[in-house]
Amino acid sequence: MDLRIFTEPQQGATYDELLTVAKATEDLGFDGFFRSDHYLAMGSGDGLPGPTDAWTTLAGLARETSRIRLGTLVSSATFRHPGVLAIQVAQVDQMSGGRVELGLGAGWFEQEHTAYGIPFPPKRFDLLTEQLEVVTGLWGTPVGGRFDHAGERYTLTDSPALPKPVQTSALDASKAGVPVIVGGLGPKRTPALAARFAAEFNLAFPPLADVADHVARAHAACEAIGRDPRSLIMSAALVLCVGRTDAEVDRRAAAIGRDPLELREVGLAGTPSALVDRIGMLAEQGLQRVYLQVLDLHDLDHLELVASEVASQLG
Repeated sequence: MDLRIFTEPQQGATYDELLTVAKATEDLGFDGFFRSDHYLAMGSGDGLPGPTDAWTTLAGLARETSRIRLGTLVSSATFRHPGVLAIQVAQVDQMSGGRVELGLGAGWFEQEHTAYGIPFPPKRFDLLTEQLEVVTGLWGTPVGGRFDHAGERYTLTDSPALPKPVQTSALDASKAGVPVIVGGLGPKRTPALAARFAAEFNLAFPPLADVADHVARAHAACEAIGRDPRSLIMSAALVLCVGRTDAEVDRRAAAIGRDPLELREVGLAGTPSALVDRIGMLAEQGLQRVYLQVLDLHDLDHLELVASEVASQLG
């Protein structure tokens, strides 16, 4: 089971604070450091000192780390033109030596769009689909070739489709491409989109009892287009709140403004042994990767505890 650290910088974090967590992620042996892609704090926090751009952050981290995977969970299709996004992600992949992954979603938080003057169209799933067509099409065009696309929202004409990522496509090793992550809990369209474009299908904070059903639907979507279901990595993002004692769990829950009883029901919360059991249950339901949502970026002891007493038992 891969364990990745997942952060929410829009709630309040500087680049230096994110760098500290990313370096700890690498030093402690976690598989990757991922961040959300939002421009406005949610809930009661003030979000100070303000948002950091996801791909600017990842470019910096690409030069400051050497092993861990880096990416977004997830970027919004409303934020960037797909041609620009393809260039940005390919460049950061080059800067990292081929360690970048692109999580891309339709976007949902209308208030951050209005706050920064970003259009928020009503039919965003079709927008996401076309963005995936353009981004993967640009990366997959052979060097020296040209890429054209005439869609409902985007038109690209005689594009040189450069630069190329370092990595090759997870769906076609003969083509360049960064691993794409598609996420969601929708029963039909989202699994179908993942089967078509993604290296990984991520369940964002799913009800734990429903994980096996989501995995089955994703596998069925792969089979429907002739894709081997085993080629699609299944993952989930869940909030992290671990302590050596119940009192420590309660303290960490209070620090992020959450009810410890609720976290034990819906997230990865409790003692290390409880966490090992829960992750084992998720593996039995078909997950291969878990994103540990870390909401208190100053509590590096939290990460050390997971590395020493949870990850070490997972093999």
